[in-house]
Amino acid sequence: MTEKLKLTALDADDLAVISAAVQDSLVAVRDCAFFADEKRFVLLLNRFCWEADATIDTAYWRTHSALVFNEVEAVHHHKIPLQQPDRMLELLAVGQGKNGSVTLSFAAARAIRLEIGRLACHLGDVGEPWPTPWKPAHPVE
Repeated sequence: MTEKLKLTALDADDLAVISAAVQDSLVAVRDCAFFADEKRFVLLLNRFCWEADATIDTAYWRTHSALVFNEVEAVHHHKIPLQQPDRMLELLAVGQGKNGSVTLSFAAARAIRLEIGRLACHLGDVGEPWPTPWKPAHPVE
């Protein structure tokens, strides 16, 4: 398995790299938190390790990661089941809007939009990775 991933995004290109790294991450609703006093939004992810070398040991790996956004002014939810804290969400992409917002897009047309003062995002793996027999797959439309 590779070294722990640590990435920072300060512009849209950086954010695209983080988006690719977190694609197909799983996150419980309870593990999405806005710390308004700190202007920080945090997600604790069960991240699929797309960067792992599939020819060594086990083909697929997952690890726990923290995705942190700073300078967050407000958080808007779309179809996020806040009343179901144990509900698992599948993160599909993270993108920056033209108005400076960041949108976290999840399966089932769910989304979280962050209103930010400036882009300051960090992704870091925590804990040790574990093997998984499953590789995420998406239907071709």
